[in-house]
This record gives sequence, C-alpha cells and structure tokens, in this order.
Amino acid sequence: MSGQMCGGLGEKKQATAETQKLIDSVRSAAETKAGQTFEKYEAISFKSQVVAGTNYFVKVDVGCDKYVHLRVYQPLPHTGQPAELSGIQLNKTADDEIEYF
Repeated sequence: MSGQMCGGLGEKKQATAETQKLIDSVRSAAETKAGQTFEKYEAISFKSQVVAGTNYFVKVDVGCDKYVHLRVYQPLPHTGQPAELSGIQLNKTADDEIEYF
C-alpha cells in the first residue's frame, strides 16, 4: 500500500487514463448537477480516500480556464456497482487545492 491510512485523503497524483475513464462514467451527472454542458472535460489530478470502496477527488479542466472538483465514489469490485458522482465543486481555478468535501 502507498502509506495511505484507511479513511485519510491520499497524496495528490497526476490523472491517468483510469482517472479519465472514471470521470467519463459520471460526466452526465456532473453536467446535470452543474446545470451546464462542459466544453472540455479532462482530468488533471486527483486524491483518493479508501473507505468501503474508494472516494476519488478529481480536478477537472472544463475549458475556458475553468475547473471543477468532482467527488466520485467507486464501490469495491465484488459489488458489481458502477461509480457514482457524490459531489461537485464549481468555480475552481488551476491553483485551487483538492480538498475533502
């Protein structure tokens, strides 16, 4: 394990293809909650929190120098359940730290 305590928020990491796939799976829910369609939708970085599954806190570039932070819950694989959007923070900047919400 990467030294992450169960329940604690891990270190910030650069987004990967897996991160992009995860946020792509909740894009329509994110756009619905935000009340807008995102021009761009690219994962930049993320932090994770191990619970009964994993919470991912992802900084997403949505175009025009605007960012949102998504909280995506991914259940444990054996449940067969899809990832779900747990929260969204709008009006973020490239410099805003990803924090627990």
